[in-house]
Amino acid sequence: MDQVSRARIAVIAMFFFNGALLGAWAARIPAIVARFELSEQALGLLLLCIAAGAIASFPLAGALSDRIGAARLTRMIALAYAIGLALVGLAPTVPLLAVALLVFGAGHGAMDVTMNVWAAEVERARGRPIMASFHAMWSLGGGLGALLGAGAAALSMGPGTHFTTFALISGAAALWAARVPWSSTVSGGGTVFALPARALLMVGLLALCSSVIEGAMTDWSAVFLSDALGASEGVAPLGYVAFAVTMVAARLTGDRVTARLGPVRVARISGMLASIGIVGLLIAPGPFWSLPAFVFTGLGVALIVPLCYSRAASDPDRPAGQAMAGVATLGYGGMLIAPAAIGFVAHASSLSLSFAMLAILGAGIWLLAGGLARPR
Repeated sequence: MDQVSRARIAVIAMFFFNGALLGAWAARIPAIVARFELSEQALGLLLLCIAAGAIASFPLAGALSDRIGAARLTRMIALAYAIGLALVGLAPTVPLLAVALLVFGAGHGAMDVTMNVWAAEVERARGRPIMASFHAMWSLGGGLGALLGAGAAALSMGPGTHFTTFALISGAAALWAARVPWSSTVSGGGTVFALPARALLMVGLLALCSSVIEGAMTDWSAVFLSDALGASEGVAPLGYVAFAVTMVAARLTGDRVTARLGPVRVARISGMLASIGIVGLLIAPGPFWSLPAFVFTGLGVALIVPLCYSRAASDPDRPAGQAMAGVATLGYGGMLIAPAAIGFVAHASSLSLSFAMLAILGAGIWLLAGGLARPR
C-alpha cells in the first residue's frame, strides 16, 4: 500500500472518530437533561458552551495547522477531544458540566479544521475528488456513535461510564489507525484570527445555512422526538441515526454526483430537499413516521459542507489552514450556535416553531449556491 493510500485510511479514521464522539453526545442529551433537570433554556446555554469552545478554536487551529502541520496537530487534538467527552459524562454539577462542554467543543472544532486540511492534502495527492467520502465517514461515525448511545441508554448505562469507555476505546483505535508518516504543508506567515476573504464569504454563509440545520439535527432531534412526538429514550436517538446514515450514503456517492452536475447545481437541489425534509418532520404524526423526513433532510445537507471545504482548500489567495478556518468559523460556528438559539426560541414559544424556522435555510442554500463556482 502506497503512502497516499495509508494516509487516506488515517484521515478516514480521524473523521470517523470525530463524528462518533459527537454522535455519542447527541444520543445522551436526554439523559443529561434528566440528570440535571435542565429546562430548554438551560440546555440552550450549555450547548452555547460547546459553540464558544469550538468557535474560539477554529482560527487558532487553522494557523497552527499551517505552521506545524495538519497531520501532527490532528492527532494531538484527537486526544484532547476524547478527554473532553469523558469529562462531560463525569461532571457532577452544572457549572462543571459547562466547563467540560467548553473543552469538548474546543476539541471538536479544532479537530474539524485540522482534519479537513489534512484531507485536502491527501485529496490533492490522490489527484481526484475524495472530500465527500471523508465526510461520509464522519457521518458514519456519528450514526454509529448515536446507535451505541441508544444501546447504552436502553441498558441504563450512565453517561459517565458510557462516555469514558467509549472515548477510551474509540480514541485508542483511531490514533492507532492514524499512525502514518505524512509531511503536511507548513508556512510561517499569516494571521491567527481571520474571517473568510470576500471571495469565500458566500461559501462561508452557504456552510452556515447547511450547518445550522445539521446542528439542529444533532443536538435537538432526540429532544424533538421525545417531547413533540412522544418517543421513548431508546427510540428518540433513531431520528439522528436515520439522518446520519442518509448522509453517509449521499456522501459516498457525492463526488460522482458533483462531477456530473457541478457543485452549484448540486447545492441548489440540496436546498430544496432540506426544506422538504424539515416540513415533513413538522407534520409527522409519530416518531417512526418522522424517519423519512430525517432522510430528506440528510440528503439536503450531506454534500454542502464538503463542497464548501473543497472550495476553500482551492482558494488561490490564502493558505489552506486559514481559508478552511475562515469558512469553518461561519459554517460550523452556525452548527454549534444554532442549537443554543433553538433552545431560546423553544423556551419563548415552542420547539416546533424553532424547527419550522430551519426550513427557511433551505432557500438560503439555494440562493448562495453560486459561491461554489471555482475561480477561473
